[in-house]
Amino acid sequence: MLDSNIKTQLKAYMEKLVAPIELVASLDGSAESQELRALLVDIASVSDKISLLENGNAVRRPSFSIRKTGGVAQIHFAGIPMGHEFTSLVLALLQASGYPPKIEADVIEQIKNLAGEYRFETYISMSCHNCPEVVQSLNTLAALNPNISHIMIDGALYKDEIENREIMAVPSVYLNAEPFTQGRVGIEEILAKLDTGAAARDAARLADKEPFDVLIIGGGPAGAAAAIYAARKGIRTGIVAERFGGQVMDTLAIENLISVPHTEGPQLARALEQHAREYEVDIMNLQRVEKLIPAAAGNLHEVRLENGAALKSKTVILATGARWREMNVPGEKEYRNRGVAYCPHCDGPLFRGKRVAVIGGGNSGVEAAIDLAGIVSHVTLLEFAETLRADAILQKKLFSLPNVSVIQNAQTTEVTGDGNKVNGLVFKDRANGNSHRIELEGIFVQIGLLPNTDWLKGTVELSRYGEIQIDARGQTTVPGIFAAGDATTVPYKQIVIAMGEGAKASLAAFDYLIRLSSNA
Repeated sequence: MLDSNIKTQLKAYMEKLVAPIELVASLDGSAESQELRALLVDIASVSDKISLLENGNAVRRPSFSIRKTGGVAQIHFAGIPMGHEFTSLVLALLQASGYPPKIEADVIEQIKNLAGEYRFETYISMSCHNCPEVVQSLNTLAALNPNISHIMIDGALYKDEIENREIMAVPSVYLNAEPFTQGRVGIEEILAKLDTGAAARDAARLADKEPFDVLIIGGGPAGAAAAIYAARKGIRTGIVAERFGGQVMDTLAIENLISVPHTEGPQLARALEQHAREYEVDIMNLQRVEKLIPAAAGNLHEVRLENGAALKSKTVILATGARWREMNVPGEKEYRNRGVAYCPHCDGPLFRGKRVAVIGGGNSGVEAAIDLAGIVSHVTLLEFAETLRADAILQKKLFSLPNVSVIQNAQTTEVTGDGNKVNGLVFKDRANGNSHRIELEGIFVQIGLLPNTDWLKGTVELSRYGEIQIDARGQTTVPGIFAAGDATTVPYKQIVIAMGEGAKASLAAFDYLIRLSSNA
């Protein structure tokens, strides 16, 4: 099952096991069960601290549990955790043995102090790059608190459950058999939902912070670069981010970051955070900013958070990034995650054998249609303009696929459904004004990005597209407030450009501070 190189690497990891563990398999006569058994045999072979038992009595088969020898299993896998989930499996093996997770001590204590019974189920697809963080986060909770259990469920193997629960987006998490959350979440976000007193404690802690020299809003590539450059100057630096990593966390393959031939978004986001933490950067994650109050003469800029806390700083760098653009048509919000999706890599496998549409004829849209064509029965790509905007090589591939239809000059006007899930869409032929309806089960929206700047209206000058107006040094129209990355008027929204712009804005802010102190 595992090749020799992977087994060698796994053996090295398993040397870190603290206590002996058991893999308890629940199998049947299916080919999937035999594949899982082969995987578990290989895992057990790399360490004498791992035993394999095949007497599991779980209802879901194939599945297996991980527990300390003779103990109670809290971590379960219903499926064969390979691909993106192999790392989840390795971490689960270590943590089930008592190996400490790499999280802050106060977070560990918060997990251990959770009262009540929590039975988590997470539905995933093996191609989903957002799912592993959720699986790993919940496995960590289960490893630390005996009142918590978690099972990863591969939707491709348990299609009946997917249908019965009408799951149309992954990861989908259930708590005690009730829907808990959808989409990518980390440990801190999960704890915020479970520990109702955490928000108030967090707000009080943030409100007590001393003023910053540079406060960066946004934790994507631009924000991380700005923080690193500021901290290296020896000035008091903070980042407040709704989600560290930003849009990068939702990006699969990255192959144009200079000197890095290939990486994936979550991997890059982790590297950015680790790099920032090497310096004295105060990272305030999972914090939503609701208002920026520019400094009056001689005062500090104030950043107000949704939880009621206020942070102050001599300078501010806005690096709030962008989000997926929505169609803004009737039915879109109603059927979001019930047929309307924005990540073909994550949710595509849930539509295997079904009919779907892709909205958008740029590179993202055409790439999505190509990927989906290998999974679904038919893809209809709709493009608003008269011609596709994707690169020629992508268009050539697209038009070679037998189960893809392309409709150009088409304006989507409505998403239709049966009250529970999508059953079609309506579009207008822009050439003659006629309306047409397509019957389908899924719609993947790929029409670009919108800057996260709505909350800045009336504070700094924005372009007609909502982008923050900046000069060549990253300065906004308000002295002492700078901006960088996809939220600004700088053309070409690319990771490498955002990093450079973040560094430039940070250097400009430092120069501003020098001049400020010399004029004091």
